[in-house]
Amino acid sequence: MVFTMAAKKGDWVRVHDTVLTPDQRAPQVPDDTKAVPLELWVKGIAESDAQMGETVEVVTLTGRHVTGELVEVFPTYSHSFGDYVPELLTISCQLRSILFGGDDNE
Repeated sequence: MVFTMAAKKGDWVRVHDTVLTPDQRAPQVPDDTKAVPLELWVKGIAESDAQMGETVEVVTLTGRHVTGELVEVFPTYSHSFGDYVPELLTISCQLRSILFGGDDNE
């Protein structure tokens, strides 16, 4: 698989769109929420060829048709569970011993 700055029809992509501008936000939302746009990022299959930054329609896995600015081709997951916490290993071992340690913990 070659990663490029352009998408071809049928590629798995991620698009971005602004759903509501700050002045279109509901009056009852908090001020800090009203100050920023409501944005949307969606992954789907490109319906046409597009360059990065161009508008493209995608079809999501649920069948929705969404139009947005192409921001990523073949997107990957980039989250993690954070840094290693040594105390969690100790707690895990203690918990397993208490739950599954046999007669000593009945």
